[in-house]
Amino acid sequence: MKILNYTATALLIFLIFYLLFIGKDILLPLVIAITLWYLINLLARAFSRIALRGFRFPMPVCLTASFLTFIFLVLALINFLSSTVGGVLEVAPIYQENLTTRLERISFVDVSEFEGQSLPQLLTGWIDIPTYAAAIASSLTSILASGALILIYIGFLFLEQGYFTNKIASLVADPDKEQDANRIINRIRDDIQKYISIKVFTSSLTGTLSYVGLLIADVDFAGVWGLLIFLLNFIPTVGSIIATIFPALIALAQSDGYTLFLLVLFGIGALQVCIGNILEPRLMGSSFNLSPIIILLNLALWGYIWGIIGMFLCVPFLIIVTIILSHFPQTRPIAVILSSDGRLRVPMNETMGVFSTNPSSSALSSRDQEKSEQGG
Repeated sequence: MKILNYTATALLIFLIFYLLFIGKDILLPLVIAITLWYLINLLARAFSRIALRGFRFPMPVCLTASFLTFIFLVLALINFLSSTVGGVLEVAPIYQENLTTRLERISFVDVSEFEGQSLPQLLTGWIDIPTYAAAIASSLTSILASGALILIYIGFLFLEQGYFTNKIASLVADPDKEQDANRIINRIRDDIQKYISIKVFTSSLTGTLSYVGLLIADVDFAGVWGLLIFLLNFIPTVGSIIATIFPALIALAQSDGYTLFLLVLFGIGALQVCIGNILEPRLMGSSFNLSPIIILLNLALWGYIWGIIGMFLCVPFLIIVTIILSHFPQTRPIAVILSSDGRLRVPMNETMGVFSTNPSSSALSSRDQEKSEQGG
């Protein structure tokens, strides 16, 4: 029986990921809308904590201010990209040609042959700046093209969010389990909020300092690379590596010597190490306790399923899954595998059984009694 259950579970997981893959054109706008909706609520809660002489703005005002802030940021981003991306795509072939020439001048690798190609030829084949630039521009364009649909989804999410608590209560059915469900949701909300807040801070710090450094070093399109570094830092491990190498290659392509290349490479690399490996772990603490190997596998999986958007969302997805799995005795072993050191924040005595949508008679009678008392 256990083998049958494991087989059925494996098939179900495979089917879910298959549906996520083939339905990405439909699901991605919804996922982006849910992400933006969550961020708008997160910013609104931050606004609601601001007190002016003891006065706090009501939540509807905070939500409106948060929504307008996001609209302003999106419009500013569109305006910035529309004025710079064209220039980047225009000079990308020139950068590629210069980079190829520079690599071919490296004498100690000219003798290295692999399948009839020298190492510089292989490197320039892998480092295709026009293709990468076009891919990034295409991803941003596809997101913006779905803007109307995303806004519609966000609008419906705001209309529905007032009923989420009632839906959970009705879904769980058993009043004894409702509190447990709310505890899971609150823990997910708190962890995602902490993760996003810290990542926004550290990525903004890295992107801003990188922009200032690139601007001082007179690297072309410093603003674009600063924005790219900010965004790539949301992609675990791989993002920071790309964010370090890519501007350095641009510096190599636009200069005659190697001084600018080394300056950019080690400068941004030092920033990534100091902020990403020292400051960020101190801010994160042991809150998430996720295995680095699992994060990389998760990154590859979601990158394959949903591309760049999946890479951005892979860690929040993993946090949510780990929290949910750690609350049920049957799935705690999986949560242990996903963790870094095998220790879970949820004690065993706080785990719960499987939720039932068919409440017991005692649960129904207690709920009816509560309703009658409230009515009386």
